[in-house]
Amino acid sequence: MKAGEVNIEDFGDSEAAGEGAALANWVYQQFKKEKKTFPAIGQVEEVDSVGWENGLVLGNSQNLARQLMEAPANFLTPTQFCLEAEREMAGLPVELVVREEEWAKEMGMGSFLSVSRGSIEPAKFLEMKYSAGGDSKPVVLVGKGVTFDTGGISIKPSGKMDAMRADMGGAATVTATMKAVASMGMKVNLVVLVPLTENMPGGAATKPGDVVTAMNGVTIQVDNTDAEGRLILADALCYADTLEPRLVMDVATLTGAMSVALGTAATGVFSNKGEDFSLLAECGTSTGDRVWRMPLWQTYKDKMKNSPLADLNNISLTPGGGSCTAAGFLANFTTCPSWMHLDIAGVMENGGEVKYMGKGMSGRPTRTMVKFVEKLAV
Repeated sequence: MKAGEVNIEDFGDSEAAGEGAALANWVYQQFKKEKKTFPAIGQVEEVDSVGWENGLVLGNSQNLARQLMEAPANFLTPTQFCLEAEREMAGLPVELVVREEEWAKEMGMGSFLSVSRGSIEPAKFLEMKYSAGGDSKPVVLVGKGVTFDTGGISIKPSGKMDAMRADMGGAATVTATMKAVASMGMKVNLVVLVPLTENMPGGAATKPGDVVTAMNGVTIQVDNTDAEGRLILADALCYADTLEPRLVMDVATLTGAMSVALGTAATGVFSNKGEDFSLLAECGTSTGDRVWRMPLWQTYKDKMKNSPLADLNNISLTPGGGSCTAAGFLANFTTCPSWMHLDIAGVMENGGEVKYMGKGMSGRPTRTMVKFVEKLAV
């Protein structure tokens, strides 16, 4: 053992030991003048080195998601998020393309662009591609990238609004998943799509009652501008369809209703294919970062069609089941038979429930997602 190094015993599970060590040995301090120092992490000789190294990759990938989620919004703008992604993917076999607002206009992404109207920060559409799965169709991950959410004209209460710097938790976790998959050399074709924007109440902001048109031609009455995540995901899901995916998974801090339903215990998952959810649940059991299936029933989808001005409303006009109606809304924008929607609002922060991490933004469920993609590898 070297000075300043802590060697970890694996107690029969080297990968879990590596994960726990990496997650516990981290704190966000990017803008602190005086920074804490942490010991280097080593392993005792008899530890399985392959499992240990995989555990470190998994733990550090979640730490990347935590880093992005904690970063203040005046630093981590949509533009800066793309720069951070470029830096993290440097040296890995990941093709990265940053698309501008003009491209989104040409693609007909009126739903996505309606959210960015109130901000001086230009929207970005980030696409990352990793191709190591031969001729297999790609797995597509879509992450909600609202780098700060005021609620827009339907403005949020000021209390705890600072936490909305992490409303890009979906974007953070899918980006971190891409880095882990590429670092581990998985035999899979993976595409990550990240629509990035702020949601601000500027003079040009979308107003309640406005009607916008998504990429697939569906019109949307925006009765609540604070239900913005589903608007940017709608166009990203439409774009995902053009990639002929084998599976699409979107990840988003979407609804406060999910926090009410499940608290911090599990990520809520809506899936139109039982086998997909079962596989994800198996991965969540392995990582200890669990998922729970929620109903994707027609009754919730029908609630979103109650709009006097457009094909859909972005909120249900009758109360109850907020996370379910949000999923019902998103179902209108994907034709992929294997689609899952992960609502991570409840697991966005760690208040001490997860003992091996400090308090703050959690980066959950990155490790579960990485394991899931690994299961899909050829």
